[in-house]
Amino acid sequence: MNSRQRRGVILLVLSALCAVGAFAGVLTVIRDVNSKVGPEVTAYRLKSDIAPYRELTASQFERTSMPERWLPGTAVTNLRDIRGKIAVTQLKKGSLLQSDMIVDRPALEAGQQEIAIMIDASTGVAGKINPGSRVNIYATFEAENNDKGKDQSKLIVPGARVLDVGKLTALEPAQSGNDRRRTAREAVPITFALDTADAQRVAFAESFAEHVRLALVADGSDTAVPPADRSYTLDEDK
Repeated sequence: MNSRQRRGVILLVLSALCAVGAFAGVLTVIRDVNSKVGPEVTAYRLKSDIAPYRELTASQFERTSMPERWLPGTAVTNLRDIRGKIAVTQLKKGSLLQSDMIVDRPALEAGQQEIAIMIDASTGVAGKINPGSRVNIYATFEAENNDKGKDQSKLIVPGARVLDVGKLTALEPAQSGNDRRRTAREAVPITFALDTADAQRVAFAESFAEHVRLALVADGSDTAVPPADRSYTLDEDK
């Protein structure tokens, strides 16, 4: 083997060693990146905006993957966790779904039943009453429909718990001149969790009262109302 051939062999060996070194360097970088990033896990993000207090369904989310070490501890990684949940606030498209964005949907307690009535959207809801809210339910009766012989406002259920707020619904025109909804054009179905006696009061008022209205009770407020303050007639202010 002459000197030129020896130089060629040496260059080939050096090239091979360089290639092995470069490959080893790449593997080292990859291992370093993997050690810093870690394995990927599944998470979910919103396909579109979700309004507050709306029940969540799997179709509202899309699957995504991201490094486990970058995933917030509150991230939802299994859509089974959203069953029976509602959005606690406005959720934005593209946001990562996290457990502090959702809460359990209000449910019935022992001895309670659901009852839903239509409430005038302009006077009884105003967009501030949501599932979980506490409200006082008032009914107004014309003189001929109460024992005092005077127009009267009455608190029929204090501190009623709201289970659900339905969609705004257009009302059909009144069929008679004494229809209590004759001035209302739109209403919202509100579902309450009530015991039997309160459910009967609400059903009666919904059928025979001139108007049924809701008053939102502030969180943490005492819902007890003295008996003397549960009814009102105009002449009481004279």
